[in-house]
Amino acid sequence: MPSIDPFQTLPVPDPAAAAHSARVLDHLRAEIAATGGAMSFARFMELALYAPGLGYYCAGTRKFGAGGDFITAPELSPLFSRCLAHQCREILDVLGGGAILELGAGSGIMAADLLQELRTLNALPEQYAILELSGDLRERQRQTLAEQVPELLERVIWLDTLPASGFRGVILGNEVLDALPVERFRITAQGPRRLMVVSTEGGLNWMEGEDDPAVTAMVAHIEAEIGERLPEGYTSEYVPRLREWLAAVAEPLSAGALLFIDYGYPRRDYYHPERHTGTLLCHYRHRAHDNPLILPGLQDITANVDFTAVADAALAVGLDVAGYTTQSYFLLGCGLMELLAEEIPPNPPLLKGGAIPPFEKGRSGGISPDTHTPHLGVHYLEQARQVKLLTLPGEMGDRFQAIALTRNLEIPLRGFAFRDKRGRL
Repeated sequence: MPSIDPFQTLPVPDPAAAAHSARVLDHLRAEIAATGGAMSFARFMELALYAPGLGYYCAGTRKFGAGGDFITAPELSPLFSRCLAHQCREILDVLGGGAILELGAGSGIMAADLLQELRTLNALPEQYAILELSGDLRERQRQTLAEQVPELLERVIWLDTLPASGFRGVILGNEVLDALPVERFRITAQGPRRLMVVSTEGGLNWMEGEDDPAVTAMVAHIEAEIGERLPEGYTSEYVPRLREWLAAVAEPLSAGALLFIDYGYPRRDYYHPERHTGTLLCHYRHRAHDNPLILPGLQDITANVDFTAVADAALAVGLDVAGYTTQSYFLLGCGLMELLAEEIPPNPPLLKGGAIPPFEKGRSGGISPDTHTPHLGVHYLEQARQVKLLTLPGEMGDRFQAIALTRNLEIPLRGFAFRDKRGRL
């Protein structure tokens, strides 16, 4: 399995961070020893990310934005959350009101921008709930909301557990699915093998496990779905408890939608022969690499989303798959270009014939402005740059996908009106 020497490409942790990582490593080693000397990667990922007080998402280090490890779409541009607000408004209007539940609100900026846009649309939810297990992140979210929308803070509540049954509204998950613990497997001459994590003198390492019926069955299912055998040496992953997780998240929903946006593929693309090392990726201080066994507790660990698996799990737990498309088409369907047009400064200079200079046809199918146009205003040009990052295929536009799962909601959703790609799932 390819790896990267961390100290050639990654920043060296400061003493406090290194000490924290050492504590996480001790915790992992103790559990590895207690489980017979080898731990499944899914369990390792769960502990490295979510162990109380130790895991990456449960400790106090900054994770989001320029000073953290990665930047998400809401951090990149408020236009992302404003578009999402328009989709939420459509759903809440049909339901005659309702609430919004955000799963893991990060820095809180998506909640702030979304609420601000819903207020502009006169479509505020009855309540905006945030399911957040990290006390540190809760405090950061509260601070962001207090700074950005102090008059709306009274509508926001924080939850330790999912709400009770009878929830009507929208459940949002932006870059949530990619952090669900995955099992790693490798195809060997003897068949599929689960990749285990073991403790060594130098840290942690990989070990091929014995024949495992669950892994063998999952690989057989994948091969049947894609219509070909995975070759020897092929390494990838899957979420072993996806159905159970989705069932728990959807259980409170009596009417409404779950909207997930994340990077990933339909199954046939996910397990493409050229993607033979899988999709596992780690982020540390805005550097991406492929070794999850280093810097425990200090780095994010993710895997791309198999959206076919998400759709299958949704149907199995009684949800409808109401739409699937790229982030680019989803945002365009939610009015992205109309929102951008609102940023054009008043009375810009016009070309002959009354056109605003100069626009070019965007690769995403929309209209994007030429960023070499200073007379349109610095703010507008920055917004236009953000639109390109959100929508262009080489940026986030095609790498990120949107999927809507609904219950007792019989309407076409605007975010999937441009191009619904459910046929590819």
